[in-house]
Amino acid sequence: MSRYRGPRLKKISRLGALPGLTRKVLGRKKQDPHKTKLKNKKSQYCSRLEEKQKLRFHYGLTERQLLKYVRIAGKAKGSTGQVLLQLLEMRLDNIIFRLGMASTIPGARQLVNHRHILVNGCLVDIPSYRCKPRDIITTKDEQKTRALIKNSLASSSRKKFSRKKLPEHLTLHSSQYKYTGLVKQIIARRRVGLKIQELRVVEYYSRQTCT
Repeated sequence: MSRYRGPRLKKISRLGALPGLTRKVLGRKKQDPHKTKLKNKKSQYCSRLEEKQKLRFHYGLTERQLLKYVRIAGKAKGSTGQVLLQLLEMRLDNIIFRLGMASTIPGARQLVNHRHILVNGCLVDIPSYRCKPRDIITTKDEQKTRALIKNSLASSSRKKFSRKKLPEHLTLHSSQYKYTGLVKQIIARRRVGLKIQELRVVEYYSRQTCT
């Protein structure tokens, strides 16, 4: 299954806020009592599926990519759900998004694909690159790169739903010539940028592999 390129508001209407997919928000609508009643009667399978879809659309992953991350997390020490979120949060495209260099994860992925980003001084054009503590994320010293990121930072700061501040595992410094981000440590669970019940995602895949 390829990455989603359809209407984004349709997804957040069904799954809730997905800041990595879009910065748009839904207007307030009057609740339909019938729909609310049906929502409360969701099956466990439906609930697990929605949490899985939420994770996939927020981080912009294909089904195969997400399954691969679940398997890696399952082999690591610690809680599988927490390790899964840490793996996804430490992707380069997500780090750029959390630094505010791009307004969405697809926008961050485009910056990486178009070779605007360096990690520890080396050009990296792989959005799934896994960042590590003490990695230094910088932008190319080019006018086009600076303009793209400056516009993104200015745009997000003007909007009511912009990120309030950087998560504690990241820092960002700007100069006349480039932007520099530092990954200080592995992200803590409470700082993950998505409201998600990761255990249900793990349960979804564990039941899929058992059947």
